[in-house]
Amino acid sequence: MNHPAVPDTKTSKPFLSDVKTLREQARRHTETGAVSNTYVGEVDRTIAILQSVLATELVCVLRYTQHSIVATGLASEGVKAEFAQHAKEEHAHAMAVAERIDQLGGEPDFNPKGLATRSASEYATGSDLVSMIRENLVAERIAVDHYRELIRFFGDDDPTTKVMIESILAVEEEHASDMLDLLTTHAKA
Repeated sequence: MNHPAVPDTKTSKPFLSDVKTLREQARRHTETGAVSNTYVGEVDRTIAILQSVLATELVCVLRYTQHSIVATGLASEGVKAEFAQHAKEEHAHAMAVAERIDQLGGEPDFNPKGLATRSASEYATGSDLVSMIRENLVAERIAVDHYRELIRFFGDDDPTTKVMIESILAVEEEHASDMLDLLTTHAKA
């Protein structure tokens, strides 16, 4: 049986670092947690961006929660339930982003003061069911475009943050689709 030749590590670059080197590097600067010398992103800038994402998700939680409570009309029960479900999912996004900020050595900013100005989306209420649905659709479209931009920004420099934002984006796209379906259904009524 022929075995592929094992590359000579003296003349070729090894695929993996040797374990001894990895252990030595891991023991240095342990106060930085997950941020080691292999992290190539800009930590402070990433944290600042994620603070904005956190604010965006929190504003969405608040808007969806408010809409889930005040929506009225004959067809409102199903819409209220959809709003409540979206609020729950936006809360999960906020928690994931806050955890990532913490992993990078930052402190997640949950301070309500200035929350709306740190957010990419607005806190807009509607006067009726259709306007609430429309406001949520607009907010989702903003989040979708913003998160697509962030995925390109993080690229290979911070794959963990990129994957997290990709995961959030998938849900935001689903939310936008849900709001469009609701808008199509209820705008006719």
